[in-house]
Amino acid sequence: MSVVVVGLNHRTVPLDVLERMTVGSARLPKALHDLGGRTNLAEAVVLSTCNRTEIYAVAERYHGAIADIRAFLSDISGLDLEHFVDHVYDYHDDRAVAHLFKVASGLDSAVVGESEILGQVRTAWERAEAEGAAGPELGRLFVWALGVGRRVRVETGIARGTTSVSQAAVAMATKRLGSLDARRILVLGAGETGAGMAVALAATPGLGEILVANRTRPRAVALAARTGGRVVEFGELGAALETVDVMLTSTGASHAVIDADDVEAVMAERRGRPLLIVDVAVPRDVDAAAADVPGVTLLDMDDLRAFAESGVAERRREIARVQEIVEDEVLRYFEAVSVREVAPLVASLRERAESLREAEVQRHAARLASLDPRERAAVEALTRGIVNKLLHEPTVRLKDAAGSPRADRLADALRTLFGL
Repeated sequence: MSVVVVGLNHRTVPLDVLERMTVGSARLPKALHDLGGRTNLAEAVVLSTCNRTEIYAVAERYHGAIADIRAFLSDISGLDLEHFVDHVYDYHDDRAVAHLFKVASGLDSAVVGESEILGQVRTAWERAEAEGAAGPELGRLFVWALGVGRRVRVETGIARGTTSVSQAAVAMATKRLGSLDARRILVLGAGETGAGMAVALAATPGLGEILVANRTRPRAVALAARTGGRVVEFGELGAALETVDVMLTSTGASHAVIDADDVEAVMAERRGRPLLIVDVAVPRDVDAAAADVPGVTLLDMDDLRAFAESGVAERRREIARVQEIVEDEVLRYFEAVSVREVAPLVASLRERAESLREAEVQRHAARLASLDPRERAAVEALTRGIVNKLLHEPTVRLKDAAGSPRADRLADALRTLFGL
């Protein structure tokens, strides 16, 4: 069986297509059970963030697994395969493992080195495990990937500076306005990204006021208390938007929560005062048509990626070191997998040889009956010694080759030659 990954991300697909591929928290259990029922998939994990939707799987048959996952993406998006197949990437075995390690390291993020992805990788695996979709093979892989992500952040400077979507959203708003001094800002959404934006705002000197709105009020209350903000009832968003300078939004809604008509009505009450909206949700929280309303500046994930790219130069020199760590960890991972697979084979080979030795000694039991205990022990030691010497060289060679394609060839040869 092979490990495969099939996915789309911010580099390969337009935002409007990526939105349709997003698997939110509420849809995740059904999606995982759907994947678990596909013929060619033994295990599956869905990693769906604002930057990507990727399916990691243990494949019973490689080509069948790729077809199953593509069909799944077509089903959840409502798009025919021909509309997105050119944007999909798929990797297997070492390339799939390397890709996950790069994702966990922040190399594949819109904000290079961002810290949020590690938590998202962990959550994706834990949710898949809880739903019975992820088994031991993906479990080992994802635990290793989390270790790679932590190692990269300890040993390199890839996480230096602005390293989260939340921080980047606040930085982008600051640059667009020149300053957030005395600005009143509404944060819509109290999930991980929304909370991150509110915390980043709270640390901004001279900020005017933070307003927090969330569909679930207790979370808004908790976030407002944490950041010194004030709660806005979800049903009062329109009135709040009439008074703020900026709205930062990232909810987990599966569709837009603010229509262009809503924004137009708000702007009519603002009497010419401009409004900046930074929408980093995927799918987007604000109807894209709101960008056409006079006085409104609407920025989304595409804008954030361009902004983050312009500020990554100082971390660019760290990328080569991160890639070296990823390559090293891929080799170490497959060596560990190979050793884990080799150990049972070696044990099976020795058990087979010992059973043949015992059978031969038993077959000659009548001839050995006249031996005294000391002589009988010598026969046992002699035959065991011969078996051990014969098996020593193949055992050493197999263990030395662990982690390489040669180990697979030697293992296959042993299974064939000895009927294991």
